[in-house]
Amino acid sequence: MGMLMNTKGQVTVPAEIRAEFGWQAGDEFEFYTDENGKVYLKPVDDDLTKGERFVRRIYGKGTANMDKTTDELMAMLRGDD
Repeated sequence: MGMLMNTKGQVTVPAEIRAEFGWQAGDEFEFYTDENGKVYLKPVDDDLTKGERFVRRIYGKGTANMDKTTDELMAMLRGDD
């Protein structure tokens, strides 16, 4: 089922899908992609704060520097010699 995007970047979600999931006008959604370039749509969990939603969105995206211990990293941050 193909849908066109309008000039405002809006895409209509088909009525059958809205009905199946109980989505209504005014519902908030998040978009995210995977490593293969697929785009996913997910309703925002209203029980979460904006900060919690942000953390969930970025969780696991960073890379860890595992060649230093916590003590070494803390010493670097403090400027210890």
